[in-house]
Amino acid sequence: MKNWSGLEKWNPSEILFPESEEAIQKIVKSAVDKKQKIRIIGSGHSFTKLCVTNDILISLDKYQGLVQVDKLTNQATVKGGTKLKKLGEILHAEGLAMENLGDIDAQSIAGTISTGTHGTGADFGTISTQVRAIRFVNGLGEIVECSTENNVELFKAAQVSLGGLGIITQVTLQCLPSYKLKMVYKKSSLTEVLKNYKSINQATRNFELYWMPYTDAVLTKKANVTNEEVDKIGIGSFFQEYILENLGFKIFCELAHYFPSKNRWVSEVSAKTLSTVVKRAYSHNIYATVRAVRFNEMEYNIPVEAYEEVMKEIQSSFEENEFKVHFPIENRFVKGDDIYLSPAFGRDSAYIACHVYSKKKHEAYFQKMEDIFKAHEGRPHWGKLHTRNANELLELYPKMPYFLKHRDEQDPNQIFISPYLKSLLGIL
Repeated sequence: MKNWSGLEKWNPSEILFPESEEAIQKIVKSAVDKKQKIRIIGSGHSFTKLCVTNDILISLDKYQGLVQVDKLTNQATVKGGTKLKKLGEILHAEGLAMENLGDIDAQSIAGTISTGTHGTGADFGTISTQVRAIRFVNGLGEIVECSTENNVELFKAAQVSLGGLGIITQVTLQCLPSYKLKMVYKKSSLTEVLKNYKSINQATRNFELYWMPYTDAVLTKKANVTNEEVDKIGIGSFFQEYILENLGFKIFCELAHYFPSKNRWVSEVSAKTLSTVVKRAYSHNIYATVRAVRFNEMEYNIPVEAYEEVMKEIQSSFEENEFKVHFPIENRFVKGDDIYLSPAFGRDSAYIACHVYSKKKHEAYFQKMEDIFKAHEGRPHWGKLHTRNANELLELYPKMPYFLKHRDEQDPNQIFISPYLKSLLGIL
């Protein structure tokens, strides 16, 4: 097995594809009896060792689909293995849509919420904040249910759980009536954005930007609800998204890989090619972007008040260190929440993501960036690369002891605990 970027490779003793909740229970009870360990994999989009195991690996790829819809409350319950792309289509067919999503739709809904995955928009929390109820099979093979109304403390632990409480079989989502978005991609300057990001966030439903290293150029993405007709997929949009943004970028990545001195040049050329593009579509077809170029990623959550200073320090670090990097640095904004292990716990946040082409070394660059994030109370995205240990994470997450209490109750035999999770959570 390997993850999406190819960084992590491992050999589980078994890979199982249960097709029902009863089958999942049976696997868990058998593992308890045989003293085996279990980890769960969605689409392998975590860059860390979250899915790595030498024992049983469970995929929910054959456990997808709609369970029920409540049109009065606009809530939908889906199976845990449902991939986000399929989820968007299912909801749209019911006249519903997710309130917000990230820019990749390959993940399962269970994996998405378990790692604290997010989109962007100052008025929107992580995707886990859209969840109203969770049903899972715990480490004893029992069916457990929790929600905003029942077992509330357990629910706060389950909303972002790292797969440590059990196997999520159902997720109930608070949806919106189906809506369309107009997304505008436009070239701007980082200097301008740092002056105005607060007002831009106030005026824009979903705002994010990509800074081109060694330049002052950024690509901004602004999305707002629209009543305009959706675009027809034509040769122009295909050329922009698949040829320029993926095939063309892949060629640049290969060039910079074999000729490291060209990284700055590649970034500068990429900055010059930025242009204005407008897309209109139903929301589930707007959020996600095609990612054909494989990379490794580190992403940190910082208090939004520190955003401007952090980005200035990152700019300075690039000039001082001349990193052999050309990937844009992604900036997004998320509303604070009260979920125990959410990186946005207790604070409105900015997320800053650094990427390195999968064929290149990333360690030295990521370490320099992480040093900056750490100096500003940074919390790592659970699915992205970082070097934080359990003691550091305990300081960053004041509710972690509460999470660990529920974790021990739901999985007393630690069948869902891997060496990597032990290192993260300080479990003996």
